Amino acid sequence: MKKILITGSNGLLGQKLVHKLKNHSNFQLIATSIGENRIKDKNGYVYESMNIANRSEVLKLIEKHQPEVIINTAAMTNVDACEENQERCWELNVTAVKYLIEAAQICDSHLIHLSTDFVFDGEAGPYKETDQPNPLSYYGKSKLASEKLLEESKIKWSIVRTIIVYGIVEDMSRSNIVLWAKAALEKKQKLTIVNDQFRSPTLAEDLADACILIAEKEKEGIFHISGKDFMSIVELVKRVAKHYQLDDSLIEVISSKSLNQAAKRPPKTGFILDKAYRELNYQPHSFEEGMQLLDQQLMNRN
Repeated sequence: MKKILITGSNGLLGQKLVHKLKNHSNFQLIATSIGENRIKDKNGYVYESMNIANRSEVLKLIEKHQPEVIINTAAMTNVDACEENQERCWELNVTAVKYLIEAAQICDSHLIHLSTDFVFDGEAGPYKETDQPNPLSYYGKSKLASEKLLEESKIKWSIVRTIIVYGIVEDMSRSNIVLWAKAALEKKQKLTIVNDQFRSPTLAEDLADACILIAEKEKEGIFHISGKDFMSIVELVKRVAKHYQLDDSLIEVISSKSLNQAAKRPPKTGFILDKAYRELNYQPHSFEEGMQLLDQQLMNRN
């Protein structure tokens, strides 16, 4: 059995990976995150608290466990917060990746690193893996810098770029666009949603599956992983309203310019998934299938 270590295991993707890997026949799992383990089921894996921004902690813990695979899901992902606190963003998204690369080199680990569609400027989406990045935001720049660290390293590496990840975390401490839109429309709140940004939302379970496929198949290089449906943000919210039979007249359409956000967003991303289909046999859910899965998970909580 291969040892697989996950960073950011308390996050949305991290939790999905833990659930899929904890009793996996091919992997022995070490889950790491900062602070306490927030996942209810503590069986079938080892949990260790690890601050990825602390070099000595990272080196000590990874050398202790000697994992064949590391999946780095930990990052600062709030795009506006990254713009406003660039030092912290760089520390978590770039410097921490240096430490992971250093540890991976010592242990001969395959490092699978999560990145983003925000490495692109959104002028020519949907994008394939070989398209030229040109980030507009400090978040995008930090993630591109982390990609370059991997590309210039001597370790086995994979980069998994993804787009708007949605799903349900156990403690419901974090929301995402699907749950946020559903909750707001249920409360009959008016929503102002942009009509000039286009994305392919990604179900967290699909993204976790892709990471595991990369680990199992020992695939290296860049992979674009997202949902297969491409839509505007306003269409996304309208599809949430339709699925839950909520009033879409509460949705007001605006342009990105009127939001005055700290960070610029790429207008049109989306991914061409041919490489993931071909090399990983990646099989994403449709957006509606993803929402049905969320429904089942919400029912099981009650």
